Amino acid sequence: MHLQDNPAQQRYEIIDDDGGVVAGFAAYRNREGRRVFTHTEVSEAYAGLGLAGELARYAIEHVRDAGLRIIPLCPFIAKWLKRHPEYGEIVDWPQAAADAERAEAGTA
Repeated sequence: MHLQDNPAQQRYEIIDDDGGVVAGFAAYRNREGRRVFTHTEVSEAYAGLGLAGELARYAIEHVRDAGLRIIPLCPFIAKWLKRHPEYGEIVDWPQAAADAERAEAGTA
């Protein structure tokens, strides 16, 4: 298995090296210096192997190393981040991010 960012598809992927199958992915979109995670999925054939957690760690560390911030709309990524508070300094929780955007736009 190997992990990679696939910017063309806007997702992080975990690839089974035996056949090149995408075993799972964490979808995102970029927004003003933030990576918004929208969905994480692991194929049923790979369920129960801890791949979603590996994928989350890889993606979060990649975002941190790129100097970006995270908005976790995906429930799995949000739950993972709550269990790993060491990444808290780069997280904009959805409600806080929405409040900041409204304040910036003058609609708060």
